[in-house]
Amino acid sequence: MGKVVLVTGAARQLGGRFVRRIQRDPEVERVIAVDANTPPHRLGSAEFVRTDIRQSAIARVLAEYAVDTVVHLAVTGGGGAGGAGSAVKETNVIGTMQLLGACQKSPTVRRLVVKSSTSVYGAAPRDPAVFSETTQPKSLPALGFAKDAVEVEGYVRGFARRRPDVAVCVLRFANILGPFADSALAEYFSMPVMPTVLGYDPRLQFVHEDDVLDVLRLAAGEPRRGTLNSGTFNIAGDGVLLLSQCSRRLGRPTIALPLPALTWVGSALKAVGVTDFSPEQTRLLTHGRVVETSQMREVLGFKPMYTTAETFADFARSRGNGLLPPERAARAVDRVAGALKVDVAVAGTGSGAGSAAEEGAQR
Repeated sequence: MGKVVLVTGAARQLGGRFVRRIQRDPEVERVIAVDANTPPHRLGSAEFVRTDIRQSAIARVLAEYAVDTVVHLAVTGGGGAGGAGSAVKETNVIGTMQLLGACQKSPTVRRLVVKSSTSVYGAAPRDPAVFSETTQPKSLPALGFAKDAVEVEGYVRGFARRRPDVAVCVLRFANILGPFADSALAEYFSMPVMPTVLGYDPRLQFVHEDDVLDVLRLAAGEPRRGTLNSGTFNIAGDGVLLLSQCSRRLGRPTIALPLPALTWVGSALKAVGVTDFSPEQTRLLTHGRVVETSQMREVLGFKPMYTTAETFADFARSRGNGLLPPERAARAVDRVAGALKVDVAVAGTGSGAGSAAEEGAQR
């Protein structure tokens, strides 16, 4: 008998791609895709069950299909402007509580994989340069998706204590980017002009959506020799990028605003539905966040195919040229530098001729 895998959040882009990917695993016999909404994309041979994980019906799904592996991808930061944010928060927190309660009662569940985020570390001026999985944040996130992720991880730790026979793997992803990225940060990077915080140039890390799918598949499978598919792991591509580097590589100009002004602009953009410019994202764009990934490599046994820079380059290609394409900006810089060299050379020649004239006059 092969594995029976249940995937939550199947209607979202990432969830749908993972459902199609996990079907190719030879160990998997059946995939059950769950969401409260009908997916707008294909799910391959997976069986779709329309159910809300905030309701107790999820327990019947686990029992009916004798699920042994649960991959929880319904913890998201989506919702955008308007009233959808409260529903997303309920799905993140209440939905996770219902799902874990169902898993606790299920005699067949043996593996749980939870998609979390490095946003659990927060973003504050006194933060360490690099976070490890055991680093305690200086101040816990008080709002938004980051707060939801902290609460979700707390419930998951409680479940792991009550069901020590279940292998539990929590994956804290850095900002996910790629050609199909649909996050609030992807929307920010797609703006024609990017507002930034005056006086700050934060360090950022990214993980490619293809690497996200690969590590989820690894965590949902049987551990390979010398690895352990349980625990909490930071997942990010190697290296960092400054926000200023990101804007140049996108060819998008920035406008530096004082922090209070940026907060007001973010609220206005969110109100009109342009982008979900949350206080959490404002803090990230002020202080940045970098995590250490040795546990990902040495314990989980995963090495991303894409670095942070390569991830961003792939994302940038999918968004097309901005107002200031990098090639055009480079040519402009070269022309300015060439003109400056000519001016310096002319000035040097003129000063040399003047010196010679003065020396002749003195003679």
